[in-house]
Amino acid sequence: MSAGSAGGASGVLAVASAAGVMVPARGGRAGGGTRRAAKPRLRLTRRGRAVVFAFFLLLAATVVTLAATASRAADPPTTPPTAVVQKGDTLWSIVDRHDLRGDRAAAIEEIRRLNALDDYTIYAGQELRLPR
Repeated sequence: MSAGSAGGASGVLAVASAAGVMVPARGGRAGGGTRRAAKPRLRLTRRGRAVVFAFFLLLAATVVTLAATASRAADPPTTPPTAVVQKGDTLWSIVDRHDLRGDRAAAIEEIRRLNALDDYTIYAGQELRLPR
């Protein structure tokens, strides 16, 4: 028996199958030793691909939800800025005095929305919530 043969006394080469069983090699070469048979490729059915896709979609949604919750938890709640109306004030003068950035008309509409004002009338002593 030669040093390179793996088939015992008969000198036949063997190959490991996927199940781990040794099978004779095709076209047996002397001194080739043993080799493992190639594993079959993983093949998914249409339903299997849909399940894998749904799993990764659910995983991504979970990560996004956890990240969004964590970022909101980092911001402590703060009270909105307020202004007390003085005698002779108008919404325009309050926007100017508090240096609200952007369009003045939009800032006035935002003040009206935040304070549930039906019109543009404000009264001295009234406390108004201001946009951030």
